[in-house]
Amino acid sequence: PRMYLTHGGDVYSARLAGKKAPLDFSANINPQGMPRAAVRAIRQNAARFSAYPDPLCRRLRAALAARYGVPPERIVCGAGAADLIYRLVRQKKPRRALVVQPTFSEYEKALAEEGAAGAVIERFYLKPPDFQLDSSIIERIPDGTGMVFLCNPNNPTGTLIPPALIKNIVERCRETGALLVIDECFLGFVDGGTVHSAAHSAIPFLDGRPGLVVLNAFTKTYALAGLRLGFALFSDAAFASEVAALGQSWPCSLPAEAAALASLDATSGASSYLEKSRRLIRAERRHLYAGLTQLGFEVTEGTANFLFFRLPLPDNNGGDAAFNKKTFFDRLLERGILIRDCSNYPSLENGGYFRIAVKKPHENRVFLAALRSIGGLR
Repeated sequence: PRMYLTHGGDVYSARLAGKKAPLDFSANINPQGMPRAAVRAIRQNAARFSAYPDPLCRRLRAALAARYGVPPERIVCGAGAADLIYRLVRQKKPRRALVVQPTFSEYEKALAEEGAAGAVIERFYLKPPDFQLDSSIIERIPDGTGMVFLCNPNNPTGTLIPPALIKNIVERCRETGALLVIDECFLGFVDGGTVHSAAHSAIPFLDGRPGLVVLNAFTKTYALAGLRLGFALFSDAAFASEVAALGQSWPCSLPAEAAALASLDATSGASSYLEKSRRLIRAERRHLYAGLTQLGFEVTEGTANFLFFRLPLPDNNGGDAAFNKKTFFDRLLERGILIRDCSNYPSLENGGYFRIAVKKPHENRVFLAALRSIGGLR
């Protein structure tokens, strides 16, 4: 029987079974792969890796401060954004928390584990088919709310939060004393002509008043998932210092630091790694969206480097009865393609929802060809 894992990216099960690793559409990594400058930096600095890294991540925090305009004393680095999520919950110890669903599962997991002293987790469910967050979330943040988690753009739906709503949520959380954590790990991919990531970022609200943390990572944007490096930008230095103290003594490895610093250097200018990534993803996301829609899938208009879709509803035209949510994943895997089954997200258990990463053109063509070969699609 197939084991369901919490996240995508499990190319290891096939290898352990002696099979060829599948084409992985389940993990939303930058399709360009690591920046060449990052690969070079790892190779050139390899002789240094026998030393301990800087426990305070000073070079990296200075580079992030220059990039995001946030003072280094309000930046904390960790082993991926997930590490920081757990630290934030451990420090805040909320008695009540609000999480939007469906979303990244580590928010609830951290709240359940770190807030074990009776934390009540409430869910705000996004409604199909557009899964768009709206202003009704404001009334779900009463006094006594300890934490609110948002993901922008949201994973797995790819939907963006309107800038005006972000402002209202920030203000509401400040009124009620809630800690608002906004995860912007996919925001660097957003570029849809009139939609640009800067307009949707919560970073301008990091003004020294407490109550806001913006999460990000090198994981997705720079394809450094295996090196585990995330960072949090804080609205106040005192809370940043408290969260930093909860981490392990060496939160960032030397290879991760070398790759991150080189990646930041490689992302300035119109021809930069990130600009090329955004152009590639925008074009290929449209291609995949058109292909999926043509085959009858219900596709959410995503803004990042992935697409969220639902299986076509059964028709009365003699379609393949075997084509359903229980067999769809496995039939693609038989064709060497791994996708993200979203049935372990709250509210999506029985909906036939899946997520795919936007990859390089030839890989996306292979995926669409595999879909057509399955049959039972109009």
